[in-house]
Amino acid sequence: MLYREAGQFKTSYAADQQVFPIRQDRIGVAAALVVAFLVVPLVANQYWLSAILTPFLIFALATIGLNILTGYAGQLSLGTAAFMAVGAFAAYNFVLRVPDMPILLAFALAGVSAALIGIVFGLPSLRIKGFYLAVATLAAQFFVVWALTHFPWFSNYSTSGVISAQKMEILGFAFDTPVRKYLLALSIVAVLAIAAKNMVRSSVGRAWMAVRDMDVAAAVIGIRPLPTKLLAFAISSFYCGVAGALYAFAYLGTVEPEGFNLDLSFRILFMVIIGGVGSILGSFLGAAFIVLLPIFLNTMAPLLEHRLGLQLPAGLTSNLELIVFGSLIIFFLAVEPHGLARLWQIGKEKLRLWPFPH
Repeated sequence: MLYREAGQFKTSYAADQQVFPIRQDRIGVAAALVVAFLVVPLVANQYWLSAILTPFLIFALATIGLNILTGYAGQLSLGTAAFMAVGAFAAYNFVLRVPDMPILLAFALAGVSAALIGIVFGLPSLRIKGFYLAVATLAAQFFVVWALTHFPWFSNYSTSGVISAQKMEILGFAFDTPVRKYLLALSIVAVLAIAAKNMVRSSVGRAWMAVRDMDVAAAVIGIRPLPTKLLAFAISSFYCGVAGALYAFAYLGTVEPEGFNLDLSFRILFMVIIGGVGSILGSFLGAAFIVLLPIFLNTMAPLLEHRLGLQLPAGLTSNLELIVFGSLIIFFLAVEPHGLARLWQIGKEKLRLWPFPH
């Protein structure tokens, strides 16, 4: 009843090809942006802004990048954290070594640097695919961390390899408080998310999905597989590089190469699986789920012990998060491979027909 498309007529091709062609979707996205930009900074405390909302936005951006590569182009990757590391250290060096470098330009150049590295490690995608391509991108994960550790120039000759991100200023306005860092991250993520949404429905996105579904058939109809795959690697790595720059500058402030380890790559991959493969909305849902789940478990476990009078084993409590993560991944792969985004889509389909039976 509230999500009914009847009566929404399209009078032009441009109207039919809008990013959000349904009025309810446009209203929902606009309302979400208003709440995120205006309401959240007023009601959220420092803990929520610094420890929950800002990392959620950064992980959502990295998940969008991996979803472009894996969900839309069908190229498996286990090197997401490596491309984030390239973005973080590139942004740090651009600001350090180029006088008066604008911070937004440094973030953009960090994304370009990660894109170039992504193209290099995407070259094997023409010859190999599936599990073997995942192993090839795994090499990027180890190589980037090794290079950042063994070449001290990247960390400005820091003995520990740790870098401290510089202050963020735009037109003389300093982004040095949790609210300002959150708003900066939100602005960048909102722009790039809408760009990704528009990109995947363009000819580029259709070429990615054609290669994903059957690369031989895509080549027969005139789509060149190598440029298409390399473009997916480049754009995916660009998003991950910008996310890495925000991870260093807007979230942690101080990072080291080992902070971008394989565990972070798997964590972002879990966000894609749980949120929904091949869905921009699923990237946000998966990031929110993975960021909020540990907080929920840490809050509920002591509460259940107190209410039920149970004493959980120490080993079970410490590994409860991993157990739940593994169980959820098995559940979504077996029951709903398209993740939370598919559940949301099913809910919208029911609202279209309610109160009539299916």
